[in-house]
Amino acid sequence: MSITYGTPEVLDRREGPFGEVVLRRHGGLLQIIANGCFLMDTSNGHSERRLVDAALDALGGRPDPRVLIGGLGVGFSLVRAAANSRWDRITVVEREPAVIDWHRSGPLAEVTRTALADPRTEIVEADLLTYVHGTSDTYDALCLDIDNGPGWTVTEGNSGLYSPAGLAGCTRVLRPGGVLAVWSAQPSRAFDETLRNVGFQQVRTEEIPVARGVPDVVHLGLRPG
Repeated sequence: MSITYGTPEVLDRREGPFGEVVLRRHGGLLQIIANGCFLMDTSNGHSERRLVDAALDALGGRPDPRVLIGGLGVGFSLVRAAANSRWDRITVVEREPAVIDWHRSGPLAEVTRTALADPRTEIVEADLLTYVHGTSDTYDALCLDIDNGPGWTVTEGNSGLYSPAGLAGCTRVLRPGGVLAVWSAQPSRAFDETLRNVGFQQVRTEEIPVARGVPDVVHLGLRPG
């Protein structure tokens, strides 16, 4: 893990469609700040990578699966998906144009350059909630890495994605037997219950230990076949 030190250096600051977003460098790390709240950095990414792996595991031997990743962030989930030849198509929906720019031509290109060049990869600039209710495309897996998860959103509007109406949109883009995998910074029994109430089956939570504090988790559920 890289060591941070000194005062963070602001590399870019923009007013986006949902408020201010900032990219900082702190020692060896790149950090994304939204409306003054720390969202993520490039320090580890173990749980974000596990998000993609858990979704693929849940699909079993399904051939040529397609994955939709909600949220580009610092790119760990995309990189993990692109590293696995089993995925037939990788679509990432990101609503902040600044974040997309930082990956395509800015400092975060050092993380995702190879994954973005993969012919299976497509980046869509859109709000995920709008996308899942409007697209005609369908997927075998939907991996959500939006904000801090269902129980702790810091950006206005993100909580709607984890509501029954938002989850109905997620169901809409999943093929029968497809898997929804949701990253969260903390466990939420209430969210597991919401998944069951909107029709997901085999709902479970996989805990991912972190260095300090409560574990990150991946919530998993299958759309009925």
